[in-house]
Amino acid sequence: MKKTILTLGLAVCSCLAVAAMPARAATAGERAAGAPKPAAAKGAAELVLDQWNDIGRKLTAMAEDFPEDEYEFKPTPAQRSFAAQLIHAAGSMYYFTDVVDGKKPRYSDDPKRDELKTKAQIVAFVKKCIEDGRATIKAKGDKGMMEVVDGGNNQMVPVYDVAYGLMEHSGEHYGQLVVYYRVAGLVPPESRPKK
Repeated sequence: MKKTILTLGLAVCSCLAVAAMPARAATAGERAAGAPKPAAAKGAAELVLDQWNDIGRKLTAMAEDFPEDEYEFKPTPAQRSFAAQLIHAAGSMYYFTDVVDGKKPRYSDDPKRDELKTKAQIVAFVKKCIEDGRATIKAKGDKGMMEVVDGGNNQMVPVYDVAYGLMEHSGEHYGQLVVYYRVAGLVPPESRPKK
């Protein structure tokens, strides 16, 4: 009797264990046939370029959208004008492109307004700064993003770090430009409903 109970108990435990086991794993061929392949990871240059293009798109949209007769608008007298903010944000991008190309930055301060008087000239300048950065990133490629350069003040940093620093800087000024829009009673392009 003891033996029968023990055998029965063992049989029940075995059945429960088998029932709890997961179904057999799919073979590699079965997985490949039905499941989508994961996308390849982006390289460093593509990641940097995505972010560069994003802030560039936002600054360009503002440059093109803000009314020309408001380009000299300042929320307070002590602040830069809308035009000066755009010129500063875009012109500072040369602290990336020039530095990583082994050159001294072309502007020790903000670009002079002598050649940037009209909205059309400023929009063209913003687009050129962004395009020059885009071209530099593409030319450097993944390997070039890892090169070490003097990012200023004898600080040796990877190229990607210089790029992200300048994108953050431009993003901060983008945020200030959003405030200019709001104070002027306008809605920034990024905040408008998508069509």
